[in-house]
Amino acid sequence: MTTLFVQDMHCENCVKRITNALNEAKLDFSVSLSDHTVSVEGDESAVRAAVSALEDIGFEAKQD
Repeated sequence: MTTLFVQDMHCENCVKRITNALNEAKLDFSVSLSDHTVSVEGDESAVRAAVSALEDIGFEAKQD
């Protein structure tokens, strides 16, 4: 599992947008609003897909 830090995630609406985008990308993930993180299950291509999906909706994701 890879953890991505998403600094600009501030509210439940952000969580909903992120969840929808990552579900559309068919990824296995979990989102933590309190930690500002998205944990992605899978290999490096899954992580790249997650980062790309987040960027597409305006969120910058950085690996811890």
